[in-house]
Amino acid sequence: MKGKLLFLALVWLAPLLGFAAEKSFSTNVNLLSASSPSIITPPAPVREFRAAWIATVGNSSWPSKSGLTTAQQKAELLAILDRAVVLKMNAVIFQVRPACDALYQSSIEPWSEYLTGVQGRAPSPYYDPLAFAITEAHKRGLELHAWFNPFRAHHFQATSPIANSHVSKAHPEWVRAYGKYLWLDPGEPAVRDYSLRVVMDVVKRYDVDGIHFDDYFYPYKETNAAGKDIDFPDYPSWKKFGASGNPSRDDWRRHNVDVFMEQVYFSIKAEKRWVKFGISPFGIWRPQNPPGIKGFDSYAEIFADSRRWLREGWCDYFTPQLYWGIAPPQTSFTTLFDWWSGENVKHRHVWPGMDSLKVGAKSKNGEVRPTSEIVNQIKVTRRFPDAGHVHWSVSALMKNSTLDNALAQEVYQQPALIPASPWLNSTSPPPPKLSGNFGKNSMHVHWQNGQGEPARWWLLQSREHGNWKTEILPASRTDAYLENAHPDAVSLRAVSRTGNLSSPEIWSPTPKSEK
Repeated sequence: MKGKLLFLALVWLAPLLGFAAEKSFSTNVNLLSASSPSIITPPAPVREFRAAWIATVGNSSWPSKSGLTTAQQKAELLAILDRAVVLKMNAVIFQVRPACDALYQSSIEPWSEYLTGVQGRAPSPYYDPLAFAITEAHKRGLELHAWFNPFRAHHFQATSPIANSHVSKAHPEWVRAYGKYLWLDPGEPAVRDYSLRVVMDVVKRYDVDGIHFDDYFYPYKETNAAGKDIDFPDYPSWKKFGASGNPSRDDWRRHNVDVFMEQVYFSIKAEKRWVKFGISPFGIWRPQNPPGIKGFDSYAEIFADSRRWLREGWCDYFTPQLYWGIAPPQTSFTTLFDWWSGENVKHRHVWPGMDSLKVGAKSKNGEVRPTSEIVNQIKVTRRFPDAGHVHWSVSALMKNSTLDNALAQEVYQQPALIPASPWLNSTSPPPPKLSGNFGKNSMHVHWQNGQGEPARWWLLQSREHGNWKTEILPASRTDAYLENAHPDAVSLRAVSRTGNLSSPEIWSPTPKSEK
């Protein structure tokens, strides 16, 4: 009876309370639609590896010359990193071992002469360029990959005396003079162990995001005064370690490099699984692969079975140096990129290298490569969901404003996360804890890392008038000010070292008019 009387009372009062109830209900619905995570879904971020090589050999990209002060060296390096940020790039590949020397504090190899002008002399005032570069890159949301040349022992452009601690003096039995260079002999097992130890020393002591090799394993052929090829002088190691097994000498050389590449990959994974290993071989494996391709035979000439390294999965990303244009059929960028992608049976990343230095420069036939060539090459790579590319070199981005403007306006409009590497780790990190408040002319959001694996980066997205804005922030950040913005939703996701995203943590501010 009481229930029936209550029902009748509510029916009688409803018209009188209707206006107030309608107003209250409407306000609550608006608040719910602005604050319920279940109905706010941030867009998927752009995924693309955008990197450039920072070459130190011969003072190519950095430092601009040897003997600069520590302050000058730091300023030049910061300018490079800042340019990468302005262009919305997300990685740099920093050459730290040009020729059995070190652009970092090493107990194994001497300081590089490209820093001070004298091999073995530390920077003064002292600093560690690799440690400095890592710290400053990470502050800016950039990955840093340490780039090594595994077997070159001395470069012809070097001008200072070889330090007593250099491998050519400590272990001359490992070193071969070849043309204008000195080379470690890959046929010596002790050499492979030595170079592996150098790489792993950096992996263990530095917070690098990747280890990178370029195309130098066995050297490119040198010629004598008569123009004839000089054979690499590895007969002693061949007789000692190869001849008895009856492979051809060429096959033995390829085998030596294969063994080394496999050792490097699995040694890195055993120490720090999240550290990516990238290889940048010559862009043509063998002529006629695919049909119609002509050019240098890296398999036969420098004993690089690069296709095998990709097919075996001995790398996390593969960066063939596709330094040609799209149009020429014998070396077409698109044709070669598609062929390499087809060889990617272990589903690693294929992020080709592009010769951005040629933009604006005359070729041998007098043609000038337009900026559209690089823009169009980037668009070619975007046919794959884990797109990426590397500019040769960062010098092009520091001196060519026309190229920079084209990149910024046509292909780098939005920031991009580096594609995930699920074979390394496919676990999503825990979502952060997010909150915020209004400032005078801005919104202040702040957060804490969730329980479990710390984030490597943060993906911050805010929605205003239906449009989403994306920022990628370093792990050290715990807050952000959204200046002159009045978003109705803010999303934050943790990004793991291998590129995995947490679920979004949504914060929807209550508008001032509804407080």
